[in-house]
Amino acid sequence: MRVLIVDDQRSYADYLAQGLVHNGFSVDIAADGVQGRDLALGRDYSLVVLDLRLPGLDGFSVLKAVRQQKATPVIVVTGLDSLDDKVTCLQSGADDYLIKPIAMSEFLARVGLHVRRGCAPSGSGARLEIADLVLDLSRKRAERSGQRLDLTRKEFALLMVLLEHPGEVVSRDVIAERVWNVQFDATTNIIDVAIRRLRRKLDDPYASKLLHTVRGLGYVLEER
Repeated sequence: MRVLIVDDQRSYADYLAQGLVHNGFSVDIAADGVQGRDLALGRDYSLVVLDLRLPGLDGFSVLKAVRQQKATPVIVVTGLDSLDDKVTCLQSGADDYLIKPIAMSEFLARVGLHVRRGCAPSGSGARLEIADLVLDLSRKRAERSGQRLDLTRKEFALLMVLLEHPGEVVSRDVIAERVWNVQFDATTNIIDVAIRRLRRKLDDPYASKLLHTVRGLGYVLEER
């Protein structure tokens, strides 16, 4: 599996690359945002590791360009530790957000997690269903009443978590951990925004509503 590291700090990029190579990955390194964007869009990678402060094109712009065209997992690894930057990246489609410096053991664990999620075996036939909603895990496809739902990567992951527990309330803590790999922070509205966007696609066009809010507890997917 091939990983792209986009980081203008060559010593840090080499540090991350060394750990990846020792664990069986092939690695490409881009030293600026323009090269990183072009490589990410022009080649197939199992994962992109992205810094935010880059010459030529900043990491936020690279992330936006990748998400417009691909579902490749993206881990942001940066020295920017503000909550606003983290929320912006996660809402823009980043799969994880790590603050430099990071221990190699944690970095490799996060890489393994996202690579496994991005490589669901094809032909497994795994499907999750409720009412007229079908989630095809092998094809990463969601349909309702036979119509495909145009979901982002995060929306698909969120729907999968809810569908794994049909009729059960799924807490915000579980959603934050399973979808964003972070502890729930009550000061942000990232989950509210994601639920609102998912509901717009999943329920708004249909008379029967499936996604329900249970105040103070979380969310439940069920036919009522």
